[in-house]
Amino acid sequence: MKEFTLIFRLNDIADFKPTPEQIQERMRWLEGIAAQGKLADKGNTLLPAPESAKTVRADNVVTDGPYTEIKEFIVGYVIVKTADIDEAVAMAKENPIFKIGGCIEVREVLKRD
Repeated sequence: MKEFTLIFRLNDIADFKPTPEQIQERMRWLEGIAAQGKLADKGNTLLPAPESAKTVRADNVVTDGPYTEIKEFIVGYVIVKTADIDEAVAMAKENPIFKIGGCIEVREVLKRD
């Protein structure tokens, strides 16, 4: 099995505060993956507020967040175990983030054991 990170992005920071119903829907999606034994890491939420992130560049240049460079806010991730990227993409397609205009980037994890 390989591991893939599902990186959650939103277009509008206002969508970051989900309703209780949206939270339940997301939890059901996550529980479904866990029930299959394919959840490697339940991940974390990444706060999208400007005061919660910094970008460090060469020559010790530090700016607030990555917000001037990207149009989407990275708001969290989970790591799944699947046979291949297609299976990870199929899992991502079931996530309710799409209902609020979000998207999911799927990336293979290279383990450094």
